[in-house]
Amino acid sequence: MSVIPESHADILNSKGFAHVATIGPGGEPQSTPVWFGTEGGNIVFSLTTARQKYRNLQADPRLALSITDPENPYRYLEVRGTVTEFRPDPDNSFINSMAKKYMGVDEYPFHQPGDVRVVVVVQPLHCTSMG
Repeated sequence: MSVIPESHADILNSKGFAHVATIGPGGEPQSTPVWFGTEGGNIVFSLTTARQKYRNLQADPRLALSITDPENPYRYLEVRGTVTEFRPDPDNSFINSMAKKYMGVDEYPFHQPGDVRVVVVVQPLHCTSMG
């Protein structure tokens, strides 16, 4: 991740939440905390296709996300980027891996019948950091 400063790259391996900000249909901002991971230079997180955030990103793939260091709340990353892919997760393998990372359990415990999940792949384009 060339835009991520080496001094803050460790935050990407933390159990911090990424607060993802998108633009809604009326131009209003929307921000939601999500579990996240990294994949070959990209940031990845899971959404259901019924969520407003999914519709926002389909309409405008630009987003910003901030991740606070769980060990030091005065240290953070802010990343701006673009969604490059919505990858289907029909067997919930990605969200299950996030449940393992964040909760230490093998299966995502909040799955609702009928949920259709996708993995959102974000290419970081700009980053700021503090702390």
